[in-house]
Amino acid sequence: MGRLNPRLVEWMMGLPPGHVTAVPGLSRSAQLKALGNGVVPMQAVAALEHLRDRATARGADLPAPECTCP
Repeated sequence: MGRLNPRLVEWMMGLPPGHVTAVPGLSRSAQLKALGNGVVPMQAVAALEHLRDRATARGADLPAPECTCP
């Protein structure tokens, strides 16, 4: 049976290569734990945009979220 590769998880989340996997001293399981507890950047931007749109519809004046995703 195969094992989940943290580099694949990193890539699937849209993170730059080495964002978690190049951190010195992190074991494979620690890398997977960090990735599993993380937020997919593109999903976070979508959530912020949704919240901004809801707030704007109620009359609030909020700036657009900026994505610094790769």
